[in-house]
Amino acid sequence: MYKVILENELINIMRKKEAATTTAVSRPLLPPKSLSSAHPLSLPFKLRATRRAAPGPLRLSSTTAASRPVSATISVGDKLPEATLSHFDSAGELQTTTVSDLTKGKKSILFAVPGAFTPTCSQKHLPGFVEKSSELKAKGVDTIACISVNDAFVMRAWKENLEINDEVLLLSDGNGEFTKAIGCELDLSDKPVGLGVRSRRYALLAEDGVVKVLNLEEGGAFTFSGAEDMLKVL
Repeated sequence: MYKVILENELINIMRKKEAATTTAVSRPLLPPKSLSSAHPLSLPFKLRATRRAAPGPLRLSSTTAASRPVSATISVGDKLPEATLSHFDSAGELQTTTVSDLTKGKKSILFAVPGAFTPTCSQKHLPGFVEKSSELKAKGVDTIACISVNDAFVMRAWKENLEINDEVLLLSDGNGEFTKAIGCELDLSDKPVGLGVRSRRYALLAEDGVVKVLNLEEGGAFTFSGAEDMLKVL
């Protein structure tokens, strides 16, 4: 009797398995739910990438510059403070020079940029002085130097990139020693590019180390610190 009951149970189990298998096979597979053409994931990767907003122009000005007058601790008639700057010479050797070396007994133009390789500095400010270097020297200028709060390696790479020879001396104020001494710091720490503390843009004319002309821009603006502006005051 128990054998008959066991056989019936086994038969029922086998019938249930057959029914489940038949249902699974006969049930049609539903196609995956398609994404709407408006859905961002339905677009090709390249097209989705172009949906991102294009970055705006790089504006090198501090967030607080507009709220205070453009000024520096140095002014016309002052003696330039001493500081040590560095650069690579034509032989690839790292050299140092001082403000006194650049200006003592000379008529010198020192101009500063917020950063090597930045757009305005690379496309307008520095190239302008390179282009006008002969005219400036014809008017008695002995030294033309570009100063930036960048290390000497970056300044050398920038010089090579712009194919500059000896028209303009590119100087590294890596720790901002000279920039701080004349009160021309520009804090760009809060910008997306993270430039930190750099130099305001300016151009100055010094005779025997004394400032005769100081064209100090607001932040990184470029309005009256170019080579043409310095030619006008010589």
